[in-house]
Amino acid sequence: MQTTFQIATSGQGLYEFTADVAGWVRGQGAGLLTLMVRHTSASLLIQENADPEVQTDLLAYFQRLVPPTTDPSMRYLTHTYEGPDDMPAHIKAAMLPVSLSIPVTSGQMRLGTWQGIFLFEHRDAAHGRSVAAHFAPD
Repeated sequence: MQTTFQIATSGQGLYEFTADVAGWVRGQGAGLLTLMVRHTSASLLIQENADPEVQTDLLAYFQRLVPPTTDPSMRYLTHTYEGPDDMPAHIKAAMLPVSLSIPVTSGQMRLGTWQGIFLFEHRDAAHGRSVAAHFAPD
């Protein structure tokens, strides 16, 4: 069983889509869910979804860790023609997961109490992101 989730972003940040995925696997029994973001400048995370400050702090951390190419510390980068946020977005996506595997039991993902599934957008502009999903029953 396969599908694709479409996630609209409005710039850098974490976008939760746990409910969409949960609705899709509901009633499917037991198996393994695999998600993969189909872009080279975004990532997927399982992260806390209870306190939005966690998402704010993660965004701030990665912006500080990999600033735009206009920052003097990034002047060594050569891939700059797609904007000052593009190469840093590729670096962030290389550091973070682009796919996730989640066990499913009785049609429910086995996420922890405060865990959610997020697309981590690394570009400044709005994008339509695509996440491929595959559910393999036991």
